[in-house]
Amino acid sequence: MNNFTYSQATGIDNAVNEITGHEKSMFIAGGTNLIDLMKENVLHPDHLIDINGLHLTSIEFLDDGRLFLGALVTNADTAWHPEVEKKYPLLAEAILAGASPQLRNMATNGGNLMQRTRCYYFYDTSTPCNKRTPGSGCSAINGYNRIHAILGTSQHCIAVHPSDMCVALRAINAVVQVKGKAGERLIPIEHFHRLPAYTPQIDNNLAHDELITGIILPREHFNTHYKYLKVRDRASYAFALVSVAVVLRLKEGVIDEIRIALGGVAHKPWRDEGVENWLKDKPATDENFAEAADMILQEAKTFGANDFKPALAKRAIVRACREALNREI
Repeated sequence: MNNFTYSQATGIDNAVNEITGHEKSMFIAGGTNLIDLMKENVLHPDHLIDINGLHLTSIEFLDDGRLFLGALVTNADTAWHPEVEKKYPLLAEAILAGASPQLRNMATNGGNLMQRTRCYYFYDTSTPCNKRTPGSGCSAINGYNRIHAILGTSQHCIAVHPSDMCVALRAINAVVQVKGKAGERLIPIEHFHRLPAYTPQIDNNLAHDELITGIILPREHFNTHYKYLKVRDRASYAFALVSVAVVLRLKEGVIDEIRIALGGVAHKPWRDEGVENWLKDKPATDENFAEAADMILQEAKTFGANDFKPALAKRAIVRACREALNREI
């Protein structure tokens, strides 16, 4: 681990000013991913700005009925919050599927959005990785790529985004609130994370001087038919091989609205809104869910060790939709 300086932010504006004053500065809150990356010599910040003292720890309704989740609220406190459990149970289910209780007690909502891939080669500094060193190559493409992406890949990177929470946020159309030198802005979750393309080292569309201040959940609630399904190697404390977040609304057995977000398959949470529109006004049957799954995965590209993933993802989509359909609370 390299030497670095440290300061404690006294306010949001102070935090923004601090990060622009150091060439390789980073914010730190829970640190559950950042500290690991520093220990593994993957990241080398020269200055850390502790934002834990900022007043970003509330969960409260906005005047228009949307729910605001402070960036510094822990994952555990978010998942167990009564309003989240009642009105956004998919999000609670997804958060509780991730990490371990100890990590969820430390990890923050903002940090979850910012976490980096768990690609083996990204962590192994003895191997080429375009996310660490642009232009050096992607070792995963011709290496051991069992956990890697099958959708939205590029010749420069096939890493996947590791978050469970973000997959649920994508399904419910959350918005990320940030503040930087240019002021405050709102970023729809679908535009927050990026596909690798030619710049796999850039995970998201957040500017360097911008601080995540919160996440805003929409007014509409999918709390009757929902499911977060996570397929992994162990029953707990393991990242998804494939995950599926489903919310749907029915009218007399016909799909009025459905959203299907996938994790473990791409560099960002994946949704195909064209397929969701195709399902609208169709009977909620396994046959239609299976056809939709085929459509979602039709452009999947595998790399050897992850050849099993398209079939696994298709089965997971059908199962998640079926379980969401039969769930009433």
